[in-house]
Amino acid sequence: MNTFSRNVLSAAVGAVVLVLGGVAHAADTVKIAVAGPITGPVAQYGDMQMSGAKMAVEQINAKGGVNGKMLEAVLIDDVCEPKQAVAVANQIVNDKIKYVVGHLCSGSTQPASKLYEEEGILMITPAATNPAITQQGYRMVFRTIGTDDQQGPTAGRYIATQIKPKKLAILHDKQQYGEGIAKEVDKTVKAAGIQPVLFEGISKGQTDFSALITKMKKDEVDFVYYGGYHPELGLLLRQSREQGFDTKYMGPEGVGNKDISAIAGPASEGLLVTLPADFSTDPANANLVKAFKDKGQDPTGPFVMPSYSAVRIIADAIQGAKTEDPVKLAEYIHKNSFQTPIGNVAFKDNGDLKEFEFVIFEWHADATKTPVK
Repeated sequence: MNTFSRNVLSAAVGAVVLVLGGVAHAADTVKIAVAGPITGPVAQYGDMQMSGAKMAVEQINAKGGVNGKMLEAVLIDDVCEPKQAVAVANQIVNDKIKYVVGHLCSGSTQPASKLYEEEGILMITPAATNPAITQQGYRMVFRTIGTDDQQGPTAGRYIATQIKPKKLAILHDKQQYGEGIAKEVDKTVKAAGIQPVLFEGISKGQTDFSALITKMKKDEVDFVYYGGYHPELGLLLRQSREQGFDTKYMGPEGVGNKDISAIAGPASEGLLVTLPADFSTDPANANLVKAFKDKGQDPTGPFVMPSYSAVRIIADAIQGAKTEDPVKLAEYIHKNSFQTPIGNVAFKDNGDLKEFEFVIFEWHADATKTPVK
C-alpha cells in the first residue's frame, strides 16, 4: 500500500472514535479496533457489536487483562459504507492497531479486509455474512457468525417445505449482503422445484414501494422473501398493509431489529426472520447475560455474543501463543479451538466457523420473537 492511500483518511473519514477499557493510550495496553456503524441507518446493529465487544474488554480486564496488559477498545464509525470503511481501515493501519473486531456490513467488510490482509492486521467480523469475504484466500480474516450460503438455504428450505407458496417473490436491496442472500434463497427454492415469479431489486434508501406492491398484487404473489436491512423492509411491510397486500414476508438477520417494529408497526407481526441462535438462553451464559442486564443492555441481539466472542478469541490467542504478533496469532487461531459465549468454536482454513446455526423466528409487533417449531 502506498503512502497516499494510507493518508487519504483524515479529510474523508469524519469517523467517530472512542477509546474504552484500561487506561487510554497507556503503553501497557493492547488496542483492539471495533469498526462498525456508530451512526447511520443501521447503527442499531453497531450498538450490538459495540456492546458485546466492550463487555468482553471490561470482563477480561477485570480478571487482569492479557499477559499483564489491559485491553483497550477503540470504537470507530464506518457508517456501514464501503468508502468510509476503507478510510477507517487506513486509519487503523496508520494508528498501528494490530487487531480489528469488524466490520459489520458485508459491503464494508470486504474492501477493508483487503487492507488488513496486506498490512498483516488480524480481523474478526462478528456480523458480515457474505461468503465472498472468506473466499479471497486470506489468512488474517475470520468471522464469528455464519454465512449467507448457510442462512439462505435455511430460509429457502423452510419456504419450500413449510410455506409451499404458489407465487413467490424474492426481493433485495442490490447490496452485497442483501442481493447475495436473496440469490442463495433463489437457488435453494429452485432446486426444490419452486420457480419465483419475481426476483427484483429495490434501491437502498427507497421510501415509496407503491409500484412494486401493485406489481406483486397483479402477479398474485402469496409469499415474499426480502434480502437486505430493516429500514426498507419496515416501510415495505407498512405500505403493503396500507395497500391491502397482506402477504407474509421473510427476511435475514439484517431485518431482525426492534426498529422494524417501530417502522412497520402492526404490519411487522408474523414476519419470519432467520437469526443466529439466541445465545442468551444458553445456561452457560447466565452470568454474562446478567452482566449485560445489570448495565441495562440487551444481550439477545444477533451480533452481541459474536462480538464478545471475537474479542475473547483475540485475547485467548495472545495468551495461548504468548505473542502479540497478529500474523502468528492468525496461525494460532487457525490451529486451535476457543471456548466462547457462542460455544466452543474452531475455524475452517478460510476463516469461517466450522459450525454455525441459523434459526427461524417469528417476529412480533412488540419487537419480541419466538422460534418457529
